[in-house]
Parts: sequence; structure tokens; C-alpha cells
Amino acid sequence: MSTSGVSSAIEPWPRTAVEALAVQDRLRGLVDVVGPGPAPAEVRRVAGLDVAYAEDSDELAAAVVVLDARTHAVLARSVVSGVAGFPYVPGLFAFREIPALLAALERLDVVPDLLVCDGQGLAHPRRFGLACHLGVLTGLPAIGVGKTPFVGTYEAPGETRGAGTDLVHEGDVVGRALRTRDGVKPVFVSIGHGVDLDTACAHVLALTPRYRLPETTRAADQACRQALKARQEERAAE
Repeated sequence: MSTSGVSSAIEPWPRTAVEALAVQDRLRGLVDVVGPGPAPAEVRRVAGLDVAYAEDSDELAAAVVVLDARTHAVLARSVVSGVAGFPYVPGLFAFREIPALLAALERLDVVPDLLVCDGQGLAHPRRFGLACHLGVLTGLPAIGVGKTPFVGTYEAPGETRGAGTDLVHEGDVVGRALRTRDGVKPVFVSIGHGVDLDTACAHVLALTPRYRLPETTRAADQACRQALKARQEERAAE
């Protein structure tokens, strides 16, 4: 995957909360919230991104798994192991994960048409969550799909698949509580970069034919957890 310009855009990587906040302030204005972005029928390769952490440790494994948008077959997989170089600070969690995720993206031999992040986009205290940050740095369309809301309030959506209600924070619509399975608790979709909210939700529904979470999220979660487990087993056998 070509990531020309990405490295220079993120270096030097912030080491403190003050530095990270300054980066968010500088990049937030670059987020494309209008889109509409590629519709599901126009996307061929969709990537799921996730990070797993060792228990009580900063050790991590970051995975990017690219699926065929129609069949959900795995087309490419990239996993990077390492140690988070940024402390845990609420609202700045992306700074722990982005370096490893970018490294994993760079190792792919295909370029995804869409990034589906296990996390937030605009549904963030400063309107600049992981999906926004990765979208801006890579220039790729990106959306955030969270298992729980980070900020905001919402009314419970209807019980049928496809029902949704606005996720509202400080008077702004920052995402949508979206029901992906009948009678199952919703996921929380937000704009990342280059995709509007309606289109983002259409992608999430296309990626959830059987389960609550998108197939992209499920594949990336499995990949990073397996890699972390394998690394720990190797260490124990030494």
C-alpha cells in the first residue's frame, strides 16, 4: 500500500497529552464530514482495524484485515506487534494505537477502499476520534463503529434491524445508534473521514449479515488477539 506523505505527517509523534491535544486541534479541520463517500456498491475492498493489548501491559498487536466487500472473504491481512508509546489518557487513546495501525496498513499489498475502525470518529469529546485521525493521515474514507458510546446521549432505536437514532453530544449529532440485528443492542456509528453518516450506516448494515458487529471488526479482532496470544506463547516457551 502506498502511504506517501503519511510518515512525515505524524512525526515527531506526540509524547505528552499537551502535544497530542495540539495535534488534534491542528488536524481536526481536515476531516471531511460531507462525503458522501463511496456507497457500498462501489466498494470492493473494505478493511477492519483493531488493536489487542496484553493484560496489565502496554504490549499490543494491531491488525488490519481486508475483506471482499461482497463475499466478506479475506483478501489480505497484516498484523504488527509492539508496545504502546503513549500513556493511557481518555480522549487520546488513538495516540497509543495509530503508529502500529499505520505500520500494519503500510505492509498491505492492496489498498482498501474503506477503513472500518473499532472505535469512534466524530463521536469524541473533541470531534476527532481514531477513525477521523486515521482517515486524515491516510486520505482513505473511514468510519468508526463502537460497541458502546464514548460521548453523547440517544433514544433507543426500534427493535428491527436497520433502525437508528441520533447520538447527540453538546447539541450536535455526532453519530447514530444503529440496530444491526433484530432485538440486539445497537452499535454506534460515526463519521471518520470522507463518508457521511447515512453512507457509513449503509456500510455497517452491509457488513453485518449475521452478527451484531461488522465482519471487518470480527476479523481484525480475531487476528490481533491470535497474534498477541502467539507472541506470549513463544515467549513462555523460550
